[in-house]
Amino acid sequence: MGIFADGVAVKEVGKETFRLARLYVDEVLRVDNDAICAAIKDVFEDTRSILEPAGALSVAGLKAAVARDRLKGKTLVAIASGANMNFDRLRHVAERAELGERREAILAVTIPETPGSFKTFCGLLGARNITEFNYRYADPKLARVFAGVQVQGDEERARLVAQLNRHGLQAVDLTDNEMAKLHVRHLVGGRAPLADHELLYRFEFPERPGALMNFLDKMSRGWNISLFHYRNHGADYGRVLVGIQVPPKEKPAFRKFLAQLGYRHWDESGNPAYKLFLEG
Repeated sequence: MGIFADGVAVKEVGKETFRLARLYVDEVLRVDNDAICAAIKDVFEDTRSILEPAGALSVAGLKAAVARDRLKGKTLVAIASGANMNFDRLRHVAERAELGERREAILAVTIPETPGSFKTFCGLLGARNITEFNYRYADPKLARVFAGVQVQGDEERARLVAQLNRHGLQAVDLTDNEMAKLHVRHLVGGRAPLADHELLYRFEFPERPGALMNFLDKMSRGWNISLFHYRNHGADYGRVLVGIQVPPKEKPAFRKFLAQLGYRHWDESGNPAYKLFLEG
């Protein structure tokens, strides 16, 4: 865990500490940083206190023991200490806590690059909440989507991956892939030379289940989504960036769609950040 839990990242155990450990410690359990982040969140939700990573290490270990040994009806005690937390570290904790709880699945899903495929994919997710969706048009036949989905543990995650594959959507589980979680999720995108007549809009979606499907249902003319970026950060609205291929003659119909949708939106097609990094 390196310096993340710096309070326990000692180079050498003290002589007296080691002597006592040999006398009284029966077992050592190892946990990863995501499990520590989940433990910090658990303590906060229970007590509204924020522990530092080293302070929450015992809680993470206790949870690991409960899960491994399926303990029930036991009195368990974890000694939690230390609140040396800063906002930079807290941002990382908030990002990784759901993964540590095994309540979020990170998936790479390949779907046909045809209008309606995105809606089909969302339909297969059912009532599960989408926590993240990153996509950029790059191939005329296949679309590769980086998605986060709320689940209730590893078994449901495995069932979801199997379900997607059964329906012909190739799904790769990246939940335990450090490069994907740390870097790739922030790098999905780039220019799309094949995305003709692309309009870029920024939306505020209501942060509730069904808001995305409502968007897709109302967009019934078959316009191709060429870019989609969303990440749930717990705000009152979901901030979504969408690229849509709309031929010039269909712009009046597109404006009508925006009016009927009822979501706040801004045209970002002339934004210099789009022009420099995303426009084809």
